[in-house]
Amino acid sequence: MKRRELIAGIAASTVLPSPSVLRAEQLFRLALTPVFLDNDAVVIARLRDALSAGMGRDIDLVQRRTYQEITGALLDGSVDAAWVCGFPFLQHRSQLTLLGVPIWRGQPRYQSYLIASVTDEAAGLEDLRGGMHAFSDPDSNSGFLVTASDLARMGQAPDTYFARTIFTWGHRNVVRAVAGGLVRSGSVDGYVWETLAAVEPELVARTRIVAKSEWLGFPPFAARTDRMADADVSALQRALLAMDRTDAGRAALDLLFLDEITEPDIRLFDGIAARMAVLEQAG
Repeated sequence: MKRRELIAGIAASTVLPSPSVLRAEQLFRLALTPVFLDNDAVVIARLRDALSAGMGRDIDLVQRRTYQEITGALLDGSVDAAWVCGFPFLQHRSQLTLLGVPIWRGQPRYQSYLIASVTDEAAGLEDLRGGMHAFSDPDSNSGFLVTASDLARMGQAPDTYFARTIFTWGHRNVVRAVAGGLVRSGSVDGYVWETLAAVEPELVARTRIVAKSEWLGFPPFAARTDRMADADVSALQRALLAMDRTDAGRAALDLLFLDEITEPDIRLFDGIAARMAVLEQAG
């Protein structure tokens, strides 16, 4: 069954569950990365159900507009764990520890896509000089760091290379900006672009991939290092790693177009670290 049909069927037959009555313990809060989940209530509900069942307790999925807000909430204790981007994770590497990394299309990696209108003849970043460009978030690896570091290697910077840059605060919004002609080009999460190609093909069909980055570590789940011994954080990690082995978890993963969530390996993020170093050296 296609994902769109599955979502329609669920929405038609099921009332989305409201948070159940809490036990005496405090509600566990997991923040979500602002990728394409921003308005997909069914996906969020299924993910919450799967993790709640896996942890054996209530869980609240917290959404924020920016990566900075999510990272800040994780660091100040407003949330207990978060699905973050590799870029902000490495920015706060001394304070954060990985819980798990999603597997997409058989590997724990993804790419950044440089996109333009389907009618645009640009063959690479070099052909997009002087146009308007959309980034998703200044703390996004695929939606900012990759293109910014590519430009740094060319001795350029986004603000001077492009006529104007904007932040759309969402990868889906980058695709919309390019498809609608608001900007000439955009930097977007390849996982999101490919997922949108399946669920919103008419939108993605108005764009084309100009270039792809190397394979980089997929956005991971993380918690504060000083919380790793907490029972509830350990329970979340176990629930994440077991999602592909439960019916509820499998349903959530299918809606997310993910295979499973695997044991974390910090070496997956070496490529992002290298790009961060390029940008830092450029000043």
